[in-house]
Amino acid sequence: MNVQLRRIDADAVIAIGSNLGDRAATFQAAVRALAEAEGVEVTAISTPIETVAVRPDGEDPDAPAYLNAVVLVRTSLAPRALLSLLNDLEREHGRVRGERWGDRTLDLDIVDYAGMRSSSDDLTLPHPRAHERTFVLRPWVEVAPEAELPGHGRIADLLAALEGRA
Repeated sequence: MNVQLRRIDADAVIAIGSNLGDRAATFQAAVRALAEAEGVEVTAISTPIETVAVRPDGEDPDAPAYLNAVVLVRTSLAPRALLSLLNDLEREHGRVRGERWGDRTLDLDIVDYAGMRSSSDDLTLPHPRAHERTFVLRPWVEVAPEAELPGHGRIADLLAALEGRA
C-alpha cells in the first residue's frame, strides 16, 4: 500500500514584546530567526508600538516601556513544536523566566493557531488574555483587519470595545 503523507500548513499569530535592552534590535533578530526556522514562513509583521508595562495588578508606568508587535506566520509545525521554537528564541535572546509578567528581553506568545481551541499546562489556544490586550489587538488589526479571535469575535470589534469606541 502506498501512503502519501500530506504536509499540513497552519496560519498562526505570534505576539512579540520586549522592554529590556535594545528592543528594536531584539525584534529584528527574533523575526529574522523565526523567518529562517524550518517549517515557518513569516507572512506579515505589524508596526511595533510602544506601551506601558502591565503587571498582575495593572499598568506600571515606572517600569521600562514595552515594544510590541504581531507576526503572522504560516507553519508546518504543530502548536507545541512552534511553542518550543519560540521558547528557544526567547532563551537565545536572554529571556529569564522569573517573576510572572516581569520585565523581559523577549516575549513570544502564540495568540492563535489556525483557530484551534485547546488548553494544557504549557499552552492555551487561543491566548487566554489576548482579547483584553490592546498591545496585541492594535498591531494584529493592522496586519489582519478582518481576523477573528476564536471564542471572542472580530479583533477590530474587541479593540474598539477596549478603546471605548464600541
